[in-house]
Amino acid sequence: MDSPTDRFLNYLKHEKRSSVHTVVSYTTDLNQFSSYIAQQYELQSPSEATHLVIRSWVVSLMEQGLDPRSVNRKITTLRTYFRYLVRIGEVAHNPMLKVQAPKTRKKLPEYVDEQRMDQLFALQEEGGDDFESLRNQIMLDFFYRTGVRLSELIGLRIKDVNLHALTVTVLGKRNKVRQIPITMAFRDRLRGYIAARTTFLTESHTETDSFFVDNKGNPMSPTFVYRIVKQAVSSVSTGKKRSPHVLRHSFATAMLNHGADINAIKELLGHSSLAATQVYTHNSIEKLKEVYKQAFPKA
Repeated sequence: MDSPTDRFLNYLKHEKRSSVHTVVSYTTDLNQFSSYIAQQYELQSPSEATHLVIRSWVVSLMEQGLDPRSVNRKITTLRTYFRYLVRIGEVAHNPMLKVQAPKTRKKLPEYVDEQRMDQLFALQEEGGDDFESLRNQIMLDFFYRTGVRLSELIGLRIKDVNLHALTVTVLGKRNKVRQIPITMAFRDRLRGYIAARTTFLTESHTETDSFFVDNKGNPMSPTFVYRIVKQAVSSVSTGKKRSPHVLRHSFATAMLNHGADINAIKELLGHSSLAATQVYTHNSIEKLKEVYKQAFPKA
C-alpha cells in the first residue's frame, strides 16, 4: 500500500497537475524532512510530525544559514502536504496551523529597461540573415511582447498562433489556457518567420508542430533557449539574472510604466492572484523616486 507521502506526490502529478519542477522540489523537501525526523525523533513518516517537530526542523534550517526564501518554500511544501492529509482523513489536525514562516525581505524582480531592450534588438538585427538569426530575433521579441514563461514558449504550437485574430494561445501553469493579443506589425514579423521556418524544416527533412525549433529543426530544450537569451541580455545588461524570466519581468514593468491596468497585466501574465503581479508596482515606484530626486528642487 502506498504511503501518505506517495499518495500526496501522485496527487500533485495526476490530480493537481503540478509542473515537473514543482513535483521534484516537493519530493526533495519531503525527503529532507523525512531524514531529519527519522534521525532526530525516530519517526517513520512525515505524517507523524507534530508542530513542535516541524518548528525544530525550521530552526535547524535557519541555523544552517539557509536563505529564508528557501526555508519558506519548504514550509509551503509541508503546508500543502498536511492540507492534503487532512482532506483525505490521514491526520485529524493540521500541525502547520501552529507554524510560522520566517520573515523575508521582498526581492524586486530584475528587468531590462526599455532603452536597453531597444539596444538588444538593434544588436540582434545586425546578425546574419539566416534562419537561426531570424529565429533568435523573433523568439526574443516574442518573450518581450507577450511576457510568456519559458515553458509556455517551448510548448507553443503552430496552431496556437492565430495571425488572423491577432492572438496567441498559451498553456500556462496547472494547464490554464490564456490568450495574448499581438499587434499587426508583430503579426507581419511572425508571418515572415513562419515562412522561413517552413523552408528550414523542408531542407532539414524534419517535421514538428512546435512553433519555435532548434538548429536541427526539433523542439527546443530549456537549456537551448536559456543560452540564447542569456547571450542576448548579457550584451546590454550587467544584471545578475539574464534568464528568459527577466524578459517576462521587462514586459510587465514596461506595461505598468506605460499606464496598463494591473489587473490586465495579471491576466496577460497568467498569474492566479493579484499579489504575484503587484511586485511589479515596486519597480515602478522606484522609478518614480529617481525621477522625483532628479526633478524636485528640494528633494
